[in-house]
Amino acid sequence: MNSHIAVCRRRLPVWLIPMLWTFALGLWGLSRQHSVWRDEAATWQVARRTAAEIWHMLGQVDVVHGLYYLLMHGLFEIFGPSTTTLRLPSVLATAVAAGCLAVIGKRLAGSWTGLGAGLAFGLLPAVQFYLQEGRPYALVVAGSAISTLLLVTVLKGRGWAMRWAAYGGTVLVCGLLNWLSLLILPAHLATLAWTRAGRGVWTRWAAASTAAVACVLPLILFSRGQSEQVSWIPPLTWHMMIGPAVLLTIGGLGALLDRPRAGQLSAAVVGLPLLAVPQIALIGISLAQPLFLDRYILFSMLGLALLIGAALSAAIRAAAPRFPRASMWILPVAVAVAMVALLPQSLAKRSPDSRVDDVLAVAADVRRLKETGAAVLFIPAARRDTELVSPEAFTGLRDIALMEGPEESGTLKGVEADPARIRAAMLTQQRILLVTDATEVAQPVSAERDRVKTSVLKEYFTVVADQQIRGRRVTVYKRLGTPGPVGPGGMSAAM
Repeated sequence: MNSHIAVCRRRLPVWLIPMLWTFALGLWGLSRQHSVWRDEAATWQVARRTAAEIWHMLGQVDVVHGLYYLLMHGLFEIFGPSTTTLRLPSVLATAVAAGCLAVIGKRLAGSWTGLGAGLAFGLLPAVQFYLQEGRPYALVVAGSAISTLLLVTVLKGRGWAMRWAAYGGTVLVCGLLNWLSLLILPAHLATLAWTRAGRGVWTRWAAASTAAVACVLPLILFSRGQSEQVSWIPPLTWHMMIGPAVLLTIGGLGALLDRPRAGQLSAAVVGLPLLAVPQIALIGISLAQPLFLDRYILFSMLGLALLIGAALSAAIRAAAPRFPRASMWILPVAVAVAMVALLPQSLAKRSPDSRVDDVLAVAADVRRLKETGAAVLFIPAARRDTELVSPEAFTGLRDIALMEGPEESGTLKGVEADPARIRAAMLTQQRILLVTDATEVAQPVSAERDRVKTSVLKEYFTVVADQQIRGRRVTVYKRLGTPGPVGPGGMSAAM
């Protein structure tokens, strides 16, 4: 058996097994029982717009995701909208990241480190969550893995100008996908300092990094004008530090087993800064502007996986002299045990219930409960994403609050009429279908328009049907008695 494993390790490139392994994990339950949640719904509905409409929208909202939306627009144009088209880019990107990790680990500490890091990466809970997410975070992880591989390559003495250009270009693309990915630069800087890199390396790294940051800077400055989008992120609390503390503890143990030395390139010298620096930097930023979400620094999991690979490799080296045959099984047994231990989490993350809601499930309820000619309302207006993703489910219903559609207004949810006009329009209806959040996830009504919708429904209508499914709720209201006259400012039912 030893000889078979040794032959496989010699014949197969070290990146192939982790890449295929991660790709298989990504394909497993990819459709999540044909569910799409609100964040992915934003990708879906924007990707179906024309390039001109997307460009118009970016001037108002979500400019930080502009490059990603344009990419997904192209894929939707070629392959059509589906959960596979929505999520497969993230699966492929994560598989590429796992392959890059394997190569990095091999160059730093041998094949076992590379294999361990690449295989462990796809099993990390945070990675499994975003592995199948129709958002840009996995693409940022792939770019971060590529830039780290390029850095390791030049630090190993292969400092061609083209590699530095590729490094700067990769950091730039990641920055355009999510400018917080630039936090990888201080992580790489820490690695350079730890290895006591020469002046030439410092100069080239500084030039490549500065060029990338300079190109991303306009996006950063422009996006500050749209900071209202992240106003919902809560301020830092002590309990939010538990997760980073656990990750840093695990990473620190892996670094100790790798026995890093100043001036020497190793898995710990690359992995520990990659894990710790983005986490600590985002915590620091969040003290001024709450931004602490794990997805913004998902690429730091590359460092954790690399340190886990180093720990597994250390265990194999320690066992090899006394138990040469058994040592060869440490890695596959560790992966199998981790897979079994994480199986409940893995299954949960591939379930529709793993996300806060499902815009497709509620669309099915709308199809069943609607009556042609009835009106439809959304509380809050962002729940209009159900109609934007599944417009056919709303055929025959009139969106009586909408004054200007999302495409025309350059927004994600459209522009609604003022409260008085919404009230007047509601009072002309006999039947209204309301799409809102399920009770367990609903936030208190705050917008004046939504308070008007709620009060009119309560005073003039009665509930005739009510369905809740996967975080969303559809309620059908019927008018009590005879509609009264529409006051001044009334809105046409066709509006």
